[in-house]
Amino acid sequence: MAYSTISKPSLHFTTKLYTGNGSTNAVTGVGFAPDWVWQKRRDGNNGHVLFDKVRGATKILQSNNGAAQLTSNSGYDTVSLDSDGFTLAAPSQVGGINANGSSCVAWNWKAGGAGSANTDGTINTTKTSANTTSGFSIIQYAGTGSSGTIGHGLSATPRLCIFKEIDGGESWRVWHRAAPNYSTKALSLNGTEVEFSQTNWIGTVDNSIITVGSDSSINTNGNNYICYAFAEKAGFSKFGSYVGNGNAEGPFIYTGFKPAFVIFKKASGSANDWYVVDSERSPNNVSIKYINANLSNAEVTSSAQERDLLSNGFKIRNSNNGLNTSGETYVYIAFAEEPLVANVGASIPATAK
Repeated sequence: MAYSTISKPSLHFTTKLYTGNGSTNAVTGVGFAPDWVWQKRRDGNNGHVLFDKVRGATKILQSNNGAAQLTSNSGYDTVSLDSDGFTLAAPSQVGGINANGSSCVAWNWKAGGAGSANTDGTINTTKTSANTTSGFSIIQYAGTGSSGTIGHGLSATPRLCIFKEIDGGESWRVWHRAAPNYSTKALSLNGTEVEFSQTNWIGTVDNSIITVGSDSSINTNGNNYICYAFAEKAGFSKFGSYVGNGNAEGPFIYTGFKPAFVIFKKASGSANDWYVVDSERSPNNVSIKYINANLSNAEVTSSAQERDLLSNGFKIRNSNNGLNTSGETYVYIAFAEEPLVANVGASIPATAK
């Protein structure tokens, strides 16, 4: 039985559905002041939009490509991050997130505000914004070209780190502690590759620092980088893996909470996409809606990607290559809608769908 010190996960992560209006659009109801927002138009072939409090709301990265960050023209795209959501304006750089009449989704995380320099490592960060309660931090740093360490501010050891060069065209790099060869291989958020060899990659990761090698994707001298780092918190987040069985009755994966959001990625065998699911877009089982993190295509509804989001984990309901090839390893990233049991206040079990 997993107990959680986070009795209300929605104070740290939420999914928000909204409709674009092509003009000033104050989106509220997130439940907190978001520090990292990942948006996608559901009904159009527009790119993903990722922005955060550390880089600023007008600085856009896209998970579906490795391009340098875009800067919105004044008064366009995302205008601000607010106390209970964010404000959008007329679209400019990436039209999908507020096109008139568009159906959109925003995944929101709370870190620690704008952040400040962290000196725990040999490379002082420009800013580190940390939420030690939920185990999430946003880290901006300038590369040195030599192996070094950066402070993440979590006081717990991360199991997931997502890196992107801000001012250059290096692809995203994902270090997932549950991947089979995490110490010598990486995943690419904007690619379909399974684990690929990565020299001068991630070294020691502990409760204060992340060791970055000299590879250009994470540490070119003078280039700027962003890292989203996550430590597991019982009943709130889980960054694990499972092995497919190739059957329509796929494996059940225990998380210790009712998932609100899950990303799946095949880590071995043949290449495949990243799949993003959440309980707002698919509130009932069987869950069949997904968005590909590495593509700009619209949301897909497909029985070939069936899974159940349950009170204590999730179950794969198909033998599709993207989720359940026999003998292959899949990694996942999951955040809670409800803990299975909370030990803060009343212990109320999570409800099943």
